[in-house]
Amino acid sequence: MIKVTGLSRRYGATLALHDLSFTVARGEVVGFLGPNGAGKSTTMKILTCSLAPSSGSARVAGHDVVSEAIAVRRHIGFMPEQVALYTDQAVGAFLEFVADIKGVPLDRKRAHLDQLIGQTGLGDVRSKLVGNLSHGYRKRVGLAQALIGDPSVLILDEPTSGLDPHQIVEIRELIRGFRGERTVLLSSHILTEVSAVCERVLILDRGRLVGEESAAGLVAADPLAAGIATHTVVLNWDGDRDKVAAALAQVAGVEDLTITADGAEVIIGGNPVEVRPKLVESVLAAGGLLQNIQDKGPSLEDLFLKLTGADPEPKPAADDDLDGGPDA
Repeated sequence: MIKVTGLSRRYGATLALHDLSFTVARGEVVGFLGPNGAGKSTTMKILTCSLAPSSGSARVAGHDVVSEAIAVRRHIGFMPEQVALYTDQAVGAFLEFVADIKGVPLDRKRAHLDQLIGQTGLGDVRSKLVGNLSHGYRKRVGLAQALIGDPSVLILDEPTSGLDPHQIVEIRELIRGFRGERTVLLSSHILTEVSAVCERVLILDRGRLVGEESAAGLVAADPLAAGIATHTVVLNWDGDRDKVAAALAQVAGVEDLTITADGAEVIIGGNPVEVRPKLVESVLAAGGLLQNIQDKGPSLEDLFLKLTGADPEPKPAADDDLDGGPDA
């Protein structure tokens, strides 16, 4: 469904993408992993026909992104990291507006939007103004608008950035459900994000493809993520510390737990990709209000060295640093 061949993009004298080639098969969920400035957002802009390549080619659903841009856009649902929303519209009205733009037939528009609103958890805010929504709900609206029209290809740029832990788990489950039904290219600079939802991972650094791994291979490349060694997760919550801590200690895969002033440090002996969602569920089930969850482990740059031998030294400005937007 996606075929990129020798793709390059220059911003003046700076080469943001260099001879990039990859494919994404129909129904496959593939992750773009790399630090900020690696070239992920530039690639996504080219695939969504909002930026022209300097050389090379890209095809989506058999159509060229330059000469057949209209046809490409009919097949794509795009969720940028910073979703442009009309803040003075209600959620339902905004999604109806997008449906009209995408040409959803009138006789199925209502049922289609009802399904998407339920799927993305927007039922409780359907009548609220977008401008009054939290960041998390705005991200959900962004995902809903990308799904309007049942696109065969989804391109998602940092879909869970800024969400609370419970929302992250929900969105991950939704994306996992697209496997076999939609072709998904998902950008992130967070290892656990792509390893949790993707079947295969493309690793970018300074505009080049420096590695390609299956999700299992990516986890196995990191001994902490693979469970060969222990992995520490830090959780902070509001609520009864003892009650929540007791619930966390019962989670399968938790080897040890240390109470802190506002939460706990949990040592995991199992695969953190599988155990972390269970930790979130345990906090909530015990009546805690989860404020933060983060890993204490190797950096992405350390993993780059392990996987590819890539040099993690500071990179020159590339990608969206040069065209006015954040790279993911």
